[in-house]
Amino acid sequence: MLCHGFIESVTYLPADQNAAFTAMVIDAEDQRSAAGAAPGRGKRLRVVWLGRRRVPGIEAGTEVRVEGMLTQSHGLPTIFNPRYEILSRQEHE
Repeated sequence: MLCHGFIESVTYLPADQNAAFTAMVIDAEDQRSAAGAAPGRGKRLRVVWLGRRRVPGIEAGTEVRVEGMLTQSHGLPTIFNPRYEILSRQEHE
């Protein structure tokens, strides 16, 4: 599965838990069409990098393309250890 979207949020786990870095991706088309709508209304995808505490460049607001095998985990579509491409980053002021 191939998905193009924006990182909505990331989750950092405590050092005493197994390393895994999780990000929520919201579909790019839904993000553009939902401007001004209530947050969380678009299609969401969870991406999880197992064995990593951080993935450079992956932060809220980053535009990405992710690809991998889609599965359901805890009620959300999820891709584990996806291939990814950073398309743009949100500018920090």
